[in-house]
Amino acid sequence: MKANRESRALAAIVLAAGLSSRMKENKLLLHWKNSTVIGWVVSQLVKAEMRRIFVVTGRDANVVESLTSFPGVKHIYNKLYADGEMLHSLQAGLKMLPGEVDAALVVLGDQPQIEIETIQLVARAFEDNPNCKLILPSFQNRRGHPWIVVRELWDEIISMELPDNLRTFLQRYSGEITYVLVNTTTIFADIDTPQDYQESLKH
Repeated sequence: MKANRESRALAAIVLAAGLSSRMKENKLLLHWKNSTVIGWVVSQLVKAEMRRIFVVTGRDANVVESLTSFPGVKHIYNKLYADGEMLHSLQAGLKMLPGEVDAALVVLGDQPQIEIETIQLVARAFEDNPNCKLILPSFQNRRGHPWIVVRELWDEIISMELPDNLRTFLQRYSGEITYVLVNTTTIFADIDTPQDYQESLKH
């Protein structure tokens, strides 16, 4: 029975070190509801009862830290943030996770439409399927964020070098992916351009 199974530790890694190269300003600092884009993303994780949250910073690190200074949230600085590579931010985050963590929930810092229900569904799938290595949300055969990777695969991600990236990593392990079906497009609704931001404000 589930009640007798030892709970595994899951930590969220929020990738918030990007350059926002297609925006005229740091998109993470844009206004979102009663907060900012990055502040709202982290608040949703808190509301979803994620107990371990690590925010990987880069550009405007001090400001991002102040906007995400919720109780228990920790920050990791990605010294390679200027290259704009998501892989390097995830590598920085994985290297710093404490030893008791069994898996990482990979969260985009520019995805303010992230839903608490989606976070909880993906986390529950991890808890209910102890043999799963990768868990991704899916809507109409399209996968998105946030997704989970177990510690067993972290060393491979940490050792990856460009031009290898997270997309090719997921392709290599496509047979190991467990999909969680969701009924929302928010799993791939991030903000890359001013147009993306204006469109997202309509929802």
